[in-house]
Amino acid sequence: MALGVEIDRDLDLAFQDLRELKVDVAYPFLLELYHDYKRMILPKEDFVAALRLVEAYVFQRAICGIPTNSLNKTFATFTKALKKDCYLESIKAHLLLLPSYRRFPNDEEFKRDLQIRDLYNFRSRSYWLRRLENYKHKEPINVEELTVEHILPQNPNLSKAWKDALGPEWKRIRETWLHTLGNLTWTGYNSALSDRTFIEKRDMEGGFKMSHLRLNDDLRYLEQWNEDTIKDRAQHLSAVAVSVWPSSQLSSDVLDSYRPTPEPTSAFTIEDHPFLLGGVGAQLFEAFRKEVLALDPVVKEEFLKKYVAYKAETNFVDVVPQAGRLRLALNMQFADIIDPRGLCKDITNVGRWGNGDVEVGLTSLEELPYIMGLVRQSFEQQMGDGGDL
Repeated sequence: MALGVEIDRDLDLAFQDLRELKVDVAYPFLLELYHDYKRMILPKEDFVAALRLVEAYVFQRAICGIPTNSLNKTFATFTKALKKDCYLESIKAHLLLLPSYRRFPNDEEFKRDLQIRDLYNFRSRSYWLRRLENYKHKEPINVEELTVEHILPQNPNLSKAWKDALGPEWKRIRETWLHTLGNLTWTGYNSALSDRTFIEKRDMEGGFKMSHLRLNDDLRYLEQWNEDTIKDRAQHLSAVAVSVWPSSQLSSDVLDSYRPTPEPTSAFTIEDHPFLLGGVGAQLFEAFRKEVLALDPVVKEEFLKKYVAYKAETNFVDVVPQAGRLRLALNMQFADIIDPRGLCKDITNVGRWGNGDVEVGLTSLEELPYIMGLVRQSFEQQMGDGGDL
């Protein structure tokens, strides 16, 4: 996987793509799959499909701008979800049931963001262009000698011909679409194409009309290049992309069989907390709970006997109502909290209600923005163990 010495061609190609994406964080999980493939527990075609799902999951999340820090925990705990008598199905189900901050984007979200994302400055630029070009190609193109071509030129000093072609809003169009999917392609003639007009680029020696590259197929017969044609091409290529990077798909009946059993609902309510029913405590709590629940759709609120818990996978902040203030317990180690104002207290090994080693009080609405910055640290650490891809 890491060194490019796999002898099976299909696996070698999949490993190459994962290396280009720098998906090192998934290797421990994939090693177990490789082990089971070698033991003939996991069929090769299912192993390849699983590798492609991991690739699509990581790439789609990167395109959709979903933070990568949760990938550490996602792959570190993935093997617990495996059902080896229905191996690939269990992988698909687990990916589909991941909570919002770890989610597998749906096709519409992926296509939409792919069309507008700056892909020229994307860290794996050659990777996505190569995958689009060579998808299901029995004679794949060696792209190492090709360069990325901006159809609408990068040069900020556009010629009059280009400005006329784009119209009066040429500056906005260039700023909006220059580095996006619809305006990028491969070429072996980058220096020759340069800043020429679209028609010149199309018809010249080595131009788009003569190109044998798939990414240039839809450029051969166009008569103009403007905002509409850029958007049309992006829409077409994004539709192809959902086949290149397919999302996980299962029937609702099968998926339901993998859903975890809902936790029993607590018998306690806000009525069991007198300090939250009126006065300063109620005002602080309503403002606080609104902010916490807005962190992410996955956040759940649970009233317990002595405190109110807010959890993603487990509690990240617990609220102990007190007269005139809220005592908050942040579920993280005290050494990890970034607290420039020094408001937090180390309660490691101190008996108290709530979870975690960090305590902080909320006594006024003016403190809420700063306090939420502390709470967000606990939430984000739980989301991804503080790691990064």
